[in-house]
Amino acid sequence: MAKVISIGNQSFESIRKDDCFYIDKTYFIKEWWENKDNVTLITRPRRFGKTLNMSMLECFFSNKYKDRGDLFEGLEIWNDEKYRKLQGTYPVMFLSFAKIKQNTYKSAVKQIKNELINLYNVFDYIMKSDLYNENERLQYKSVRVGMDDETAQEALNNLSHYLSRYYGKKVIILLDEYDTPMQEAYVNGYWEELVAFTRSLFNATFKTNPYLERAIMTGITRVSKESIFSDLNNLEVVTTLSPKYETSFGFTEKEVFNALDEQGLPDEKEIVKTWYDGFKFGEKSDIYNPWSIINYLDKKKIALYWADSSSNGLINSLVQKGSSYIKTMVENLIRGEKINVVIDEQIVFSELDYSEDAVWSLMLASGYLKVVSSEELNLIRESDNEYELALTNREILFMFRKMILRWFSPAKHETNEFIRALISSDIESMNEYMNDVALNTFSSFDSGKHNSERKAPENFFHGFVLGLIVDQTENYIITSNRESGYGRYDIMLEPIDKTNEKLPGIVIEFKVINPRKENSLEETVAAALKQIEEKNYNAELIKRGVKEENIHHYGFAFRGKEVLIDGR
Repeated sequence: MAKVISIGNQSFESIRKDDCFYIDKTYFIKEWWENKDNVTLITRPRRFGKTLNMSMLECFFSNKYKDRGDLFEGLEIWNDEKYRKLQGTYPVMFLSFAKIKQNTYKSAVKQIKNELINLYNVFDYIMKSDLYNENERLQYKSVRVGMDDETAQEALNNLSHYLSRYYGKKVIILLDEYDTPMQEAYVNGYWEELVAFTRSLFNATFKTNPYLERAIMTGITRVSKESIFSDLNNLEVVTTLSPKYETSFGFTEKEVFNALDEQGLPDEKEIVKTWYDGFKFGEKSDIYNPWSIINYLDKKKIALYWADSSSNGLINSLVQKGSSYIKTMVENLIRGEKINVVIDEQIVFSELDYSEDAVWSLMLASGYLKVVSSEELNLIRESDNEYELALTNREILFMFRKMILRWFSPAKHETNEFIRALISSDIESMNEYMNDVALNTFSSFDSGKHNSERKAPENFFHGFVLGLIVDQTENYIITSNRESGYGRYDIMLEPIDKTNEKLPGIVIEFKVINPRKENSLEETVAAALKQIEEKNYNAELIKRGVKEENIHHYGFAFRGKEVLIDGR
């Protein structure tokens, strides 16, 4: 009989106690322990089993679970007598920053302090012992609501000391979702403040802590060492590109296919692979996203499970506010093409506003992109950090399509109206639609916290139009920033059916008003149309069989939130 699927259950104890569906990852315990790294940071995309694995580590090592070997009976780790003896023998401090998603620095630090208070409450029984003097009891009690920053930053170090003395053994520290506060700090504009606080907390906890046996942190991103890890020389970082722990997070293809068999879905392997496969950790490919697989096993239908489990807010914002180059690259990805980019695994959040490499690095770490190859590129370019990337799988493809369509199309029928106007040369309707949406959309960027949010809305127009036409791939081959004639056009729509006169070829050129050359948007749009003709952008369409008389030219001129479109 197939086991019950427990959606969203991240408690190892609960899953094992209730005999729920579980894919054995206990070999991770042995691999981590025998690597003997003092402090380990493991990054994986969201909902990839990080929290469940941390819960598993707590159940295995914590003396709170002494004599609870029943939780591991029948699992791989329990076949090793050495590890059966190790189970339940260490004091373990387990805390999570997953819920720290505050809008301000003050509230974020307050929430971190609350997590520390909760952890202290778990172990307050040790203060009943005669092992501690009055000053130490007072120090323990000082970790409370209203404590100052210095007390909070030393709290984990001090608790390590107290637990080590009580149990006569060094402690293991498990910190889950360490980078969630960092991401929220970037989005909400208090990055520098939180970096300073976190650096001091981590330094006291993981470097100057003689009572620490081992520590492990998990997160989505590898925050740059220069920001919060500058003092940690004992940190072993394992990213999605690292060879360690390749199969410990996420499901292998064998594990997924076995699960499909067990759940009575043996004929669904091909479609499941198309939608949810594609992740690669280290040199191990064909890693599946566990959140989507578990939901599919439960609901037995294809859907955007992982892609819709989060707002994808940071990625959405970075692409939407990015340069036309970034938007063009995203367009290429959506069309199934690969892109060649430089990847720096250390995410410098302060550079996300202006570093295109940082954006791709974040998208790779977050699971939206996968490495196709790196060896050939690096040999050619003598670089060790350039990679060929593609969208991870079909689920991610559909997520990006939905995301782009949502940017500037509040209603589907309005988007269709713009497409109708574009194809039929209804210039008046195009202007009405574009100005209305631009006015309402771009107003939200006037008072942003980041430099990129203060840039004029013209940065968004390329992606704006691409977002509106992205679902026209059944009728058109859509390209942008490609050579044709004597220059590079902005956007071109090549009809797939060249014989259908109702589907014209389309060339679009964008121009920002140049006050030194042009006195009005009318002059700017005329310059855009003139450029299409002078640069002979029609050449590529004509070469591909589109009749010259069935090619439409459009110039988009803009100044701030004002847009003027003309065509011929």
